[in-house]
Amino acid sequence: MHYCVEPGLYALGDPDGDSPVFVTASYKMSFDELRKSLPGRNGWVLVLDTGGINVWCAAGKNTFGTAELVERIGSSGLAEVVSHRKLILPQLAAPGVSAHRVKKISGFEVIYGPIKASDLPAFLDNRLKATREMRRKTFTFRERMVLVPVELAAFLKKTAIALPVVLLLSGFGGPGDFWSNVSTCGAFSAGAILTAVLGGTILVPALLPWLPGRAFSLKGFEVGLALAFLLIPFGGFSLSQWSGRFESLAWLLLMPAVTGYIGMNFTGSSTYTSLSGVRREMRLALPLQITGGAVGLILWLAALFFA
Repeated sequence: MHYCVEPGLYALGDPDGDSPVFVTASYKMSFDELRKSLPGRNGWVLVLDTGGINVWCAAGKNTFGTAELVERIGSSGLAEVVSHRKLILPQLAAPGVSAHRVKKISGFEVIYGPIKASDLPAFLDNRLKATREMRRKTFTFRERMVLVPVELAAFLKKTAIALPVVLLLSGFGGPGDFWSNVSTCGAFSAGAILTAVLGGTILVPALLPWLPGRAFSLKGFEVGLALAFLLIPFGGFSLSQWSGRFESLAWLLLMPAVTGYIGMNFTGSSTYTSLSGVRREMRLALPLQITGGAVGLILWLAALFFA
């Protein structure tokens, strides 16, 4: 979590007093993408102290904000380095920056550039004017799937801790001996957990635009519920016995709770939600997910040890 560069003023190519000034976050990927998008160009890069957080998230947290921008202009001595008074900021920085206050305090005019750093050359060549396409943030299938490896790696680490516990409990519960219980109930339970994790990290972003509803937690719940209905027939549960009914119901609660929780993680990467919307969704969804998960766990344990 220390993937950041030192805040301050950096030279891009061989800049002079007339070269443009680009403002970015101290998140190293933001810094690198900005530099990569401007091959052969000269300019100045003013890096704000966002604690290693990207532009959009930092703007929402107000670390990419008016106060930090004004302070960094002063501490870097930017007014003595360039002869003009213009700053090019990413459009996604707008929620955290008050352009008129920056102008009033520092004398520098804020110009919002395109959303994507890759559009900067065209923006510069067009006399600092953005086209309609440059102002629109897409969230295509490819852009959504780029997020999957990071989310999958994070949740698989947690799953690696949970699976041995599930297998151990399955072995001691159930009607047979330890190893036969592990190979039947334990294998199914581990598979159900892995299926829920994969569904939340892969299927939710892949199917995002087509899943009903606006809330990410609801979209995740729908995927988990569908996967549970598909998976439960392979568990061999006897619905004529209360233990089979309990275990079936347990996974109908547990899997949607897991996928719904994972689905909410994508709110921070999406153009579909706002900060207030995320807070409202979490206030509603988290208690339901926790309750569903807890009740499902109790039913699963009851089916194992009191069958």
